Amino acid sequence: MTSLFVSHGAPTFALEPGLAGPALTRLGQDFPRPTAVLVVSPHWMTPEVQVGLAETPATIHDFRGFDPELYQLTYPAKGHPALARKALSLLDTAGWKPTADASRGLDHGAWVPLMYLYPDASVPVFQVSLPVHLDSNSAWHLGQVLAPLQQEGVLIVGSGSLTHNLYEVRWKDSNGAEYAKAFSQWIRNAVLEGDHQQLINALTLAPHAQRAHPTTEHFLPLLVALGASAPKARASVIEGGIEHGVLSMDSFVFDALPRQ
Repeated sequence: MTSLFVSHGAPTFALEPGLAGPALTRLGQDFPRPTAVLVVSPHWMTPEVQVGLAETPATIHDFRGFDPELYQLTYPAKGHPALARKALSLLDTAGWKPTADASRGLDHGAWVPLMYLYPDASVPVFQVSLPVHLDSNSAWHLGQVLAPLQQEGVLIVGSGSLTHNLYEVRWKDSNGAEYAKAFSQWIRNAVLEGDHQQLINALTLAPHAQRAHPTTEHFLPLLVALGASAPKARASVIEGGIEHGVLSMDSFVFDALPRQ
């Protein structure tokens, strides 16, 4: 299997596919069908790492003030408690002291992009939380710990946002801010070059990093996906453009095959 970083943008992405939605649908059609999808999202943050064990996870509408149509959407995928317990075991063995949550549903960082990736909700889904104490190195390590699940056919998805400055969002503005373009291009170059150290240190090294990510939680899922990939994995870009002025919607696939 591969690992994937997906920019889930604003909740309105569920109703406004833009460039990214159809691209994710094509990707889901081209992928080998996974046994399950594991999603790490910044919309489930916990003091210590937790794993969702729900057999039928509910659709969580964890946002306010949007189009009423958004609150009617559901993503009725099944969970996969058996593989979730394997994730618990891997995390426990690695010293992460995980706990299980048997009732946790899917937050919008999971179900919104999955509506495009697997529209029929036929692939089981479970989530691993993003611990609040995570930094770039430990996010990468979290991906490494979860990586063996790929041998079980699990697609590991880090769901975040390539840029995420909500203070500067300009709704319906398709003209991307220059700083968002510059940061996104720097990240894209590092991903395509396979430079893991550059990416782990991106929030220090990349241009306009502090402005692109005033807080880190939407960037760290990229490092989880990176950590889950092979050391020399080939990477490709899913073009998403920039929505609402400042939200880069680019996503990245880390292929199982090594770079040449």
